[in-house]
Amino acid sequence: MSPSLYGMRPSSPFVRLAPAALGLVLGLLALGPALGPGFTLRYDMVFVPDPVWGSHGGGFPRAVPSDQVVALLSAILPGQVVQKAVLLGIFVLAAAGAAALVPADRTAARLAAAVFYAWNAYLAQRLLLGQWALLLGFAGLPWAVRAAARGGVLRLAAALLPAAVGGFQAMLVTAVAVLPVAAFRTADGWRARVRRLAGSAATMAVLSLPWLVPALRSDAVADPAGVAAFAPRADGPFGTLGSLLSLGGIWNAEAGVPGQDSWGTAAVRLALTAVALAGFVRQARRDRAQEGEPYARGLAVAAAAGLVIACTGAFAPGVLRGLMGMWSGFGPFRDGQLYIAPFALLLAVGFAAAVAWLDRAVLGRFAVAAVVVPVLALPTFALGAFGRLGSAEYPDGWRAVQAIVNRDPAPGALVTLPWGAYRAFGWNGGRVVLDPATKSFARRVVWDDALVVGLPGGGRIRVDSEDPLNRRIGALVAGRGPLTAAFAGEGVRFVLVEGQNQNAFLSRLPGAIPVWRDDDLLLMRL
Repeated sequence: MSPSLYGMRPSSPFVRLAPAALGLVLGLLALGPALGPGFTLRYDMVFVPDPVWGSHGGGFPRAVPSDQVVALLSAILPGQVVQKAVLLGIFVLAAAGAAALVPADRTAARLAAAVFYAWNAYLAQRLLLGQWALLLGFAGLPWAVRAAARGGVLRLAAALLPAAVGGFQAMLVTAVAVLPVAAFRTADGWRARVRRLAGSAATMAVLSLPWLVPALRSDAVADPAGVAAFAPRADGPFGTLGSLLSLGGIWNAEAGVPGQDSWGTAAVRLALTAVALAGFVRQARRDRAQEGEPYARGLAVAAAAGLVIACTGAFAPGVLRGLMGMWSGFGPFRDGQLYIAPFALLLAVGFAAAVAWLDRAVLGRFAVAAVVVPVLALPTFALGAFGRLGSAEYPDGWRAVQAIVNRDPAPGALVTLPWGAYRAFGWNGGRVVLDPATKSFARRVVWDDALVVGLPGGGRIRVDSEDPLNRRIGALVAGRGPLTAAFAGEGVRFVLVEGQNQNAFLSRLPGAIPVWRDDDLLLMRL
């Protein structure tokens, strides 16, 4: 059987660009209404008009340097155009990267890898949770694995740029894959492996400095209660482990794709995992005998490590709580499900191997048909997960308040109320989103960064705030007395009240000067 697709040469421009083009098509299909006029605002995905440069919050530097890059790009292009380009770019980069790990003469297999990696439960759930910065690292992961296997500091640094822009989560997930690939490269002696591993670790450390330095200097603390709150959970009929093996299992039920918990779709996804694992094992054995792909062994180690991290929070939470008790730096491992990204890449490569076998064993048209199976296994990811993603325009009041605060030369923080991290604005279709005030102002924003997570069997877990100033302001708000003097003592300059309950806060801020008020926003200056 010819390795080309219906007679086309593997080196033809169409075949070379096909995975990227396919990724673009998948992105258009998945985002759907989110590509309309306005901003896509859902959970942690907060893009704002005229974003400001610099970090203006306490706690762990989660939005460094991603927010700064967005601010820089938004000085050139409208912010909503920047957001849509980033979201589409994730699909294009992911599809093209996964295909790049498959030999160029296996056209159908390359397309299969592209579809599997750019359309799966992991990407869908993290997108619905708004974690676009993490998904930059996910999209760049195949390129980083490829660069680590080939060697060369400059090649690896270029491949790590998407993760470097994404920040700490993106880079940590990438490290779980890159370091084993560098350490277990086929046919290298142990000295070469040590040099390669050290070079890869140093390159990643340098690119992590924008978030690593403020993280090490921060006085933020991670609440061990987050282990239970962020542990992987079952999002289908096959339990937590079955969900993880199907690339799902995220802790937030609102990040699930409609209908993904049905027996039919869950069984198809789990069967797809089994086929992909079999394909990867078969291909790895062939490569070992033929001195083939140098990344296979390291990727297998990375996938296993990621699954172990994910399972620790779900099945051995005491271990992780103990580690966090010794050092808050283990806090990023609370959300263990995000570390199955290398497993997703392994399955994409394995599915490509299975399609390549099908292409050789039977008619090529069957192999081409198999390419679309990952889409059919998660059909409700289409059209913004059937409307869960959309677009909205900010009301004029948001821009007016932003301009007033950012023009004020006096120092001081801004407190955003009501005291709670997430909002459900009517103008955003009622979709839950992190308070946009946290991204809008060129000064310190004090907000409730604590998180309350509901449990499947009932009850709630509260994960306390990481930032000491936020905790102090939260204690003041929870009281009953006047707030003006206490806020001023904490260095507060502005108070922004969002929503309809403005009078309740007016009465607690005697002497504060209202400088903007409409149906949605009340801005007061102390």
